[in-house]
Amino acid sequence: MSDETRSRWDGPPLDAWAAWTPEQVAARLAGVAAPWCVVGGWALDVWLGRESRMHEDLEIAVPKPFLPQMQAQLAGLDLYSVGDGEVLTLGPGAEPPEDKYQIWVAESGAWRLDVMAEPGDATTWVFRRDESVTAPRAQMTGLSPTGVPYLKPQGALLYKAAKLRPKDEADFALFAPLLEAGARAWLREVIARLYPGHAWLPRLAA
Repeated sequence: MSDETRSRWDGPPLDAWAAWTPEQVAARLAGVAAPWCVVGGWALDVWLGRESRMHEDLEIAVPKPFLPQMQAQLAGLDLYSVGDGEVLTLGPGAEPPEDKYQIWVAESGAWRLDVMAEPGDATTWVFRRDESVTAPRAQMTGLSPTGVPYLKPQGALLYKAAKLRPKDEADFALFAPLLEAGARAWLREVIARLYPGHAWLPRLAA
């Protein structure tokens, strides 16, 4: 592979994750007006109120127009633009490339946080993988008793429906039965439209 095509990796090794807890990131972002929320597997556990399994990392999402606020709040830490196998240093105030949506945050040589820019705004939640799927942000996010904003289970499971990794299947098995009727119907409707014949559909209809 030539120098011109070799992927750059400016940050710590991939396995150097020592992620913050959701409560720690909420403390770091206290006072930020941006409508961020914990996503991924941690979002499910924040909603549940306990840690159902181990988590390799911690992901949060924020509408892209608010990304500069997040970067300013995380000033003093090491920020990197991530995507397509590359991890590139992101200087103070620098915007990530237009085609990238992830910023990884490092501290003392360890990865602490994955910040994902998403479509939408302060009032409307938009599914990043298909922007035709929208909902009021208040319908899709909640706030834990400890002050952690999180994506509700129907949204977290929708993201997991695309990959069906073992941990995604395990999360679905645990959380799908706990969904309220409205959330279950919404998730089934969206999965049926985006992923016809998906293995989860019969279980969501039960």
